[in-house]
Amino acid sequence: MRELTLDLGERSYPIRIAPALLAENDWPAFIAGNQACVVTNETIAPLYLESVLARLDGKRVSVVTLPDGEEHKTLSTLNQIFDRLLEDNHTRKTTLIALGGGVVGDMTGFAAACYQRGVPFIQLPTTLLSMVDSSVGGKTGVNHALGKNMIGAFYQPECVIIDTSTLATLPAREFAAGLAEVLKYGLIADLPFYNWLEANWDGLLARDPELLAEAILRSCENKAKVVAEDEREGGRRAILNLGHTFGHAIETATGYGSWLHGEAVATGMLMAARLSADLGWIAEVEVERLASLLKCAQLPLKPPADMTAEQFLSLMARDKKVLDGRLRLVLLRGLGEAIVTDEVDQAQIVGAIEALR
Repeated sequence: MRELTLDLGERSYPIRIAPALLAENDWPAFIAGNQACVVTNETIAPLYLESVLARLDGKRVSVVTLPDGEEHKTLSTLNQIFDRLLEDNHTRKTTLIALGGGVVGDMTGFAAACYQRGVPFIQLPTTLLSMVDSSVGGKTGVNHALGKNMIGAFYQPECVIIDTSTLATLPAREFAAGLAEVLKYGLIADLPFYNWLEANWDGLLARDPELLAEAILRSCENKAKVVAEDEREGGRRAILNLGHTFGHAIETATGYGSWLHGEAVATGMLMAARLSADLGWIAEVEVERLASLLKCAQLPLKPPADMTAEQFLSLMARDKKVLDGRLRLVLLRGLGEAIVTDEVDQAQIVGAIEALR
């Protein structure tokens, strides 16, 4: 088993990575009381819920099975969790358990942050994207029709248990979307990792277990380091959003669920790389290098055909990184070196968007 700790003082927690952890690891020891509520979705429940419930024998357990998909990451869906907690008389001693991908994890964490002003929760991510990104770092929330993840809270889990066996049932499209977030860590802060990913890309696409475990570990190490330095995104943590400002605009414009989050981030990262090259910060060959990796994973290289540059700018103006009316973008000063800047003019942004059409 691979294990690391996200160091946040008294709120530090372990991240464990290995096959068969849902059934064999001692993660139920993180449940302090005798109540628990497992939140999952209609896709994951038939696959893994029985195994998780078997580990909770002797506790009073409720189950909430949500509809699957980003389009359901809303306040109205969130209320299904609160309804069950209240109907089953869960107290402040209860523990919520997120069994699923990023949508389930984000909503369960937000529900835990809000229910009786805060109860513990555990992350059991079952998609590659949630393993390397959303389950780690304590960002929780829901979407709004006018913007992605605009309603939420920073709230850390008790532990993150990454059972890599669950990747065997992950559809190819979702697996590829997760690889986009893996690439992100190499681009923003770890050039040796980016080079390693490039060298092992075929094996990762083939889902080689050892390569995947190493990629997940390296991704989580990179994220844990950044979060430990800047938990609430007051500064450095914003680099984790490489490609996300462009990507969130795509998700909002197309209706949540049409593009997977990782697909939108892939195109967004390519836009950020294109803009970085236009500014003279990275070489043209590095844009082509990224595009080649994304293409091999069958990730989109172009924005939606009917989405205008004006739509991008309008939606990006609502991004959480906007400060005092100025749009801040995460760009690359070089491979493995991301920065946050508000000094790019609108014409340059439009140029990068149009260049990928």
